[in-house]
Amino acid sequence: MLVHFPQVDSVRLCHRLVGGFILAVGIYAEVERQRYKTLEGVFLAPAIILILLGIVMFIVSLVGLLGSLRDNLTLLKVFMYTLAVCLILELLGGILALGFRHQTLGLLNKNIRKGIVNYYDDLDFKNIMDFVQKKFECCGGQEYTDWSVNMYHNCSAPGPSACGVPYTCCITTKPHEVANTMCGYKVLEKTRLDLIETIYIRGCTDAFFIWLMDNYKIMAGLLLGILLPQFFGVVVGWLYMTRVEDAINEYGHYMDLLDSSVARRVPKRQAHVAKWFRCMPEI
Repeated sequence: MLVHFPQVDSVRLCHRLVGGFILAVGIYAEVERQRYKTLEGVFLAPAIILILLGIVMFIVSLVGLLGSLRDNLTLLKVFMYTLAVCLILELLGGILALGFRHQTLGLLNKNIRKGIVNYYDDLDFKNIMDFVQKKFECCGGQEYTDWSVNMYHNCSAPGPSACGVPYTCCITTKPHEVANTMCGYKVLEKTRLDLIETIYIRGCTDAFFIWLMDNYKIMAGLLLGILLPQFFGVVVGWLYMTRVEDAINEYGHYMDLLDSSVARRVPKRQAHVAKWFRCMPEI
């Protein structure tokens, strides 16, 4: 007789809720983005990434939930293999990113410079860049001179922003001090030593990786929080799938098992005995 694991449904339901939440956040962010969007580009649209991630998680968890409810081996295999592939790809991506860290940094800096070109055209990237520059006390991608690729901050551009940087690059001495929006005026014409007390001269990629090294415990906990549920889902799915296969091998097809019970199988045996002895009414 097949034993049902309530933990399996709990795992699938948890993944489904997380996927639905990410999908809802992504849809909301994309709706808000469409109100102001003037730039097309997947890299500069985090909402699209959230929507795709939410759809994948929701569909995979729904397949696993239906497979566990119906004891369907095909659906259970789809759930387990898909989750295993996602887990392997995440691990491979992390290993490759560490193994080719210089190429990873180069690609990241290249994409940041592309975003800086359209800094004032895409609110998603602008908000992210402003937050990162304030949080990590940095300016630009590789360095503060990356802002020269923006048409408004290029030294050949007209206007007060020429040869300058956004105010989020400026150094503030007090915790809640409001920075002067023109504090980065003409800083691209000066040397690094002249800007030590004016703006943050280090790039945001270096600042971010330094922060990761300083907070490795937090990052380790975050990675475990992401990878362990997926690994647990793969293990529980495999255990439940082997239980279903054992039940099929012992009792026959699982659909017959679902439609049958011990109480119904006993009368069936009695019916066969009745045919032999002709002394019992057939049930």
